[in-house]
Amino acid sequence: MPDTDEIIYLDAILTPNSSLSRRGFVWFMALVGMVSAATSVVFIQIGFLPVIAFVGLMAGALLLAFYRSYRHQKEETQVRVTARNLSLRHRNAKGETRLVNVPSSFARVELDEPLRPDSWLRIEHGRTAYVIGRFLTPPERKSLADALRTALAEARQERYAS
Repeated sequence: MPDTDEIIYLDAILTPNSSLSRRGFVWFMALVGMVSAATSVVFIQIGFLPVIAFVGLMAGALLLAFYRSYRHQKEETQVRVTARNLSLRHRNAKGETRLVNVPSSFARVELDEPLRPDSWLRIEHGRTAYVIGRFLTPPERKSLADALRTALAEARQERYAS
């Protein structure tokens, strides 16, 4: 990342949206467990024992889906713009970090128009492109693209004002 004496025009940390807190998850899974247990008791009384396995599979699949969702919420991208460079630091769900520095005078911000859920926000330099904010909604991508373009324009002004 840049030196501390440089002016920072944009410093943003992008993280996925969270639809349910940990406490909410515990309450939701407790409710699923109670409903599964009550359903199982009813089917045991009726004599349909194989249904209990499917109820357990459903609860397990729901738990696995939430586990994977929470794992992906650990993803994080830091974007920092200075007069010298645009820095991208991405940490994936496994904790692996990748750092990329692009000269701010040659960086381009591209967003596929019209905005759709599959419109990617890219930082381009030459023939290389870095997709950022895949987990953002289209309006959030548009807002970030506008902020990045403004920050890069201000950074270029400082660089060429000297």
